[in-house]
Amino acid sequence: MNISDIQHLITEKAAKFLARGTHSLLIDGQWVQAQSGQTMDVINPATEEVLGKVPSAGKADVELAVSAARRAFDHGPWSKMHGTERERLLLKLADLLEANAQSFAEVEAMDNGKSAAIARAVDVAVSIDTLRYMAGWATKIEGATNDISVPIAPQAEFVAFTRREAVGVVAAVVPWNFPLLMAVWKLAPALAAGCTVVLKPAEQTPLTALMLGELILEAGFPPGVVNIIIGDGPSAGAPLVSHPGIDKVSFTGSTEVGKLIGKAAVENMTRFTLELGGKSPVIVLDDCDPATAAAGAAQAIFFNHGQVCCAGSRLYVQKKMFDRVVADVAQIAESMPLGHGLDPAAQMGPLVSQEQMERVCNYIDIGRTQGAQVVTGGGRAKDKGYYVQPTILTNVNHGMRVQQEEIFGPVLTAMPYDDLDQVAAWANDTSYGLGASIWSNNLSKVHRLIPKIKAGSVWVNCHSMLNPAMPFGGYKQSGIGRDLGKAALDSYLETKSVFIAV
Repeated sequence: MNISDIQHLITEKAAKFLARGTHSLLIDGQWVQAQSGQTMDVINPATEEVLGKVPSAGKADVELAVSAARRAFDHGPWSKMHGTERERLLLKLADLLEANAQSFAEVEAMDNGKSAAIARAVDVAVSIDTLRYMAGWATKIEGATNDISVPIAPQAEFVAFTRREAVGVVAAVVPWNFPLLMAVWKLAPALAAGCTVVLKPAEQTPLTALMLGELILEAGFPPGVVNIIIGDGPSAGAPLVSHPGIDKVSFTGSTEVGKLIGKAAVENMTRFTLELGGKSPVIVLDDCDPATAAAGAAQAIFFNHGQVCCAGSRLYVQKKMFDRVVADVAQIAESMPLGHGLDPAAQMGPLVSQEQMERVCNYIDIGRTQGAQVVTGGGRAKDKGYYVQPTILTNVNHGMRVQQEEIFGPVLTAMPYDDLDQVAAWANDTSYGLGASIWSNNLSKVHRLIPKIKAGSVWVNCHSMLNPAMPFGGYKQSGIGRDLGKAALDSYLETKSVFIAV
């Protein structure tokens, strides 16, 4: 599937972007190659063909990017820009992204493997909404006045107030499952707050971040406000998050890497927020329609091929409905057509890389070895491309690795349960706490269950629903801090107390 073979399937803008072959880093408003001259291949996961080449950034490139962001924050026009001007730029960026929505969706589909239709309806659409939502906050950053008394100076009078000020230079490190969307989740609140950013997309899926960089320049953001570097974790990610010139790290990815980033940040007392892994339960009560619950459970695990941090990867169904719901989910799994992202008939695409495909298949084998029963699926789906069959495992228990560890693929474990207390305990019996969904028509039971679930988001009769106004993040080892909502903006601001003696 070379560019010449698909030009009739994609927009002219997407075709021209992909036809470049070799792309560049964005540093200080300029497109440049890595200092080392080294490049990395970008692989189309549906065909295993090289989609293009990107520079492989290292420590020297990180230094240039951080220095550019620091100059832009301390001395450039960005530091003097009012909230109304930042709002205008973010809204212009949203308009440009909307005008180019189909091109972004097509490139995302080829780079990541997901459906172009879903990328446009979810990834691009939510990115546009997030930019517009956060743009509004740029003019609403405010402190508070306080009527105070000071015991050591009881007769003195003071005017006291707080200021909210941008934290500074932000390192934004984003994963490969939602490349554009995660980049916008970091950029939008950081820019609204007045920060400058060094963005590092995942090396597996860097292309839409670079396309976004072109729109950032077109929108008129000053040089150095947004810098984009590409490289692997050891060469680019580690020197970025540990750089003393970084004031805040915002990371989305695995819990294992998040712990390393947290340790590196603490060395410099760098502020950080982490949105990490999950093992989210889908809890089905016996008062709901089994077909509706099965459709919801299938969407919760098979959306984006299971490569979702809050994927509903553990299914719990009350006993009398267990067999029916599992059978219905299996039927849905078996009927899902697999194909590349530009195929309008495909409902599920490949995983992002050979490494991820092998990881997921290995977990399925581990489940078999530990006694799990494969209801459907169970391995690689095609000889070409990184496709894995939608898989359901039963006869599992909480001691199994497939029940405890994040697989990050289209693999669902299913267990029957007796009562609400039992399922609440099971739902919480992992180190994660990112999301959970409850399927029921009995609001009394739902409201009793919600406080028992230790998760950052609880959905009722839906799963993985997100909105820019609603904070998203996790309990326990699913992270620290929140993306989206005012909570995200707050994490890019410092609070300064001011005392003025009258």
